[in-house]
Amino acid sequence: MKNKRSFIKDLSKKQVMEIKGCTDCRECLKHCPVQMVTGNADISTPEKIKIYKEFIDSTDSLKARIFGKKDIDEKLLKDFAEAVFECTTCGACGEICPVGLDTQRLWPALRREMVKRGIGPFGAQREMQKAISDTGNPYNEPAEERFKTWFPDEIKIAEQSEIAYYAGCTGAYEAHPMVRSDVLVLDAIGEPFTMLSADKEVCCGFPLFITGQHEMLEELTNKLVSAYAEKGVRELVCSCPCCVNIMSRDWPIFYGSELPFRIVHISQYVKKALEEGRLKLSKGLKEKIIYHDPCYLSRGVGVIEEPREVLRHIDGAELIEFDAHGRNSRCCGAGGAARKIFHENAIAMGRLTIDEAVEKGADRLVLSCPACYAKVNEAMKGHKKQITIVDIMELISECI
Repeated sequence: MKNKRSFIKDLSKKQVMEIKGCTDCRECLKHCPVQMVTGNADISTPEKIKIYKEFIDSTDSLKARIFGKKDIDEKLLKDFAEAVFECTTCGACGEICPVGLDTQRLWPALRREMVKRGIGPFGAQREMQKAISDTGNPYNEPAEERFKTWFPDEIKIAEQSEIAYYAGCTGAYEAHPMVRSDVLVLDAIGEPFTMLSADKEVCCGFPLFITGQHEMLEELTNKLVSAYAEKGVRELVCSCPCCVNIMSRDWPIFYGSELPFRIVHISQYVKKALEEGRLKLSKGLKEKIIYHDPCYLSRGVGVIEEPREVLRHIDGAELIEFDAHGRNSRCCGAGGAARKIFHENAIAMGRLTIDEAVEKGADRLVLSCPACYAKVNEAMKGHKKQITIVDIMELISECI
């Protein structure tokens, strides 16, 4: 295949340095959740980086500029694309990398490069852009159904408020107990909060960002930012780590300037309300609970202690930890939209999370991500080990 297009043109200088800086030490293989369930080193971090280095050498090296660009084997390019899309983009490999590669940001950038070359995304990932264009969500569900089946009838939403809640697509369509509990807890705090209507609360753009399909991101961002600004919002509260991640890190880029409001994860908002006495928990819980850190919340935006501090407010509950937690947490399998095409990998990873929680004697597995919530619940169906799975705000709403 003739490759006139540069493999580094749309990468940052930092990302190019990261690719060239990998020493192939293979330390990351011990921490990669995909390696844990497949054992396939051909799709590992060092192998993908090694192949991408070859692409760069073929088209962008000094030798290539002097003597001409080399052809790249079409199958190698396709195999690389499939490998980079099988990754959950959890970023665990980068977290322990001695060189300091930020792989949670690098893999989406390489996916985007493959998309620009017409290779990927794959399967159901490819259908998301049209679905979002048609319905406002990647699940291709009717916009009018976004809040219908889970939103509590008794909760009143302010027309204008400095506080807004964004439910997100996965919560609204696949993790109803999670978003329902978010709203119940926000209502219990007592501060007026607003929401967009079902037709205006469109996708945050993360599914497109993570699969390298960037064409609609500026439009989606501007539509949402403008809608919240019109309502006088100063704090936008969201419970989905992927939404929080793109909102705080990438919306300012697509918006073109600083956002007119702060992005707040719901655990941060609830922690403050508990500390200030605006939210009180009247019921205790004599159970062992184990909290799973979502990849895009812990490694992505550094929200680690806040969920734990919220859980410590539950009288009688004993908080225990996974061996890998905080910034080193292991992906539960739902990340990077890989679950849409590599279902067996996702189920196997989810079961690793369930197994460890059971082995540690936890009574409940506490999650704080709608994708994790949906996929880990699916992974438990028919599994030999069983545990009660609950979202963090679902647990807090029980205690109010």
